[in-house]
Amino acid sequence: MGAPWKKPCQIVINVHYQNGPDEILKGSLMYPLEGLKVIEIARVLAGPWIGQTLADLGADVIKIESPEGDDTRNWGPNFVNKGNDKSAAYFHSTNRGKQGMTIDFNDPERLAYLKELISTSDVLIENFKVGGLQKFGLDYATLAPKNPKLIYCSVTGFGQDGPRAHKAGYDFMIQGMTGIMDITGEPDGMPQKVGVAFADVFTGLYGVIGIQAALTQRGRTGKGQHVDMALFDCMLAAQANQNLNYLTTGNSPQRMGNAHPSIVPYQVFPVRDGHIVIACGNNRQFHNLARALGREDWIADPIFADNITRIANRTEVVCQITTQLSQWAKLDVLQVLEAAGVPSGPINTIAEALEDPQTLFREMRISPEGIPGVRTPIKFSESSLKLQRAAPGLGEHNKS
Repeated sequence: MGAPWKKPCQIVINVHYQNGPDEILKGSLMYPLEGLKVIEIARVLAGPWIGQTLADLGADVIKIESPEGDDTRNWGPNFVNKGNDKSAAYFHSTNRGKQGMTIDFNDPERLAYLKELISTSDVLIENFKVGGLQKFGLDYATLAPKNPKLIYCSVTGFGQDGPRAHKAGYDFMIQGMTGIMDITGEPDGMPQKVGVAFADVFTGLYGVIGIQAALTQRGRTGKGQHVDMALFDCMLAAQANQNLNYLTTGNSPQRMGNAHPSIVPYQVFPVRDGHIVIACGNNRQFHNLARALGREDWIADPIFADNITRIANRTEVVCQITTQLSQWAKLDVLQVLEAAGVPSGPINTIAEALEDPQTLFREMRISPEGIPGVRTPIKFSESSLKLQRAAPGLGEHNKS
């Protein structure tokens, strides 16, 4: 069984790094990562999100599944038919652009074929438990001597070391453990998880960054390396300013509902027929808000003087703005606020967001092989995304 490619990608080395960043190879590529060869031995979301993003950017990605398939193929209730394959919409949301093969690691011949593929690949993505691939000879220490240029990206709940390294990690539990749930929700309500698997998605995106950084270094040194990604680390890092709110004061941030700990007004407000978001990030924008609502007196009122004062008087400030907005219908007030230069907007459903004129104009919605999806949100001036291939059927590209 011959491998579908012959040697690791030379484009990354020659184009971007060997001659320095100012000497990009003449004759642009159609896709930014065209020619990059990736093996994905990952399931569910974080690892496949890395693979899908690299595929959108033009890499050749082969997804390796067990004969039973990725768990998410059965995560209904929504399913998509592609030829003879019927897999969940969830699976299609994370596996676009890949070839798909099934390999039973307990089958020596198929395992040898996989190792042949890896020996000529640039990148491997895996999300097995720490040490889980060692018995098959698919761990970094075993593979690296045979392919020294290999970038090997491991995705786990807690990383390759530390007291929890061997513990399984799932997005929901990671959200709970890292603090994001404790600061999400109403002050007097239960902690809330984010509405999508944020820990998985952030880990996927950080994983793409890590892989591309490792490829950059490989371009200088000629050597690959092991990239260690942990959901716990990524979710913790993504909490940004809230981390510093604790680290600089010793006080743990509290749930504030839709309010912002550092800016007022920056939250959801009720109007006569629904709710809107107002996000005044500076005094100029707040003054525009005051004028738009016919309350220029707020500009001279000491409790509205600046953001620090508005934070100190948060309850009174929010109460007065809420009272003023209660007279307005949603569409009317949003038109007035937009004309006045006040950052504001509706609270859309997913359906409304995907049907929004901006979504359609930016061509965020795609339909490879007739299967709907949402593209990687990057636009290039000199290249394009590779969006022609839908997620693979189970074993669709198996070699006989």
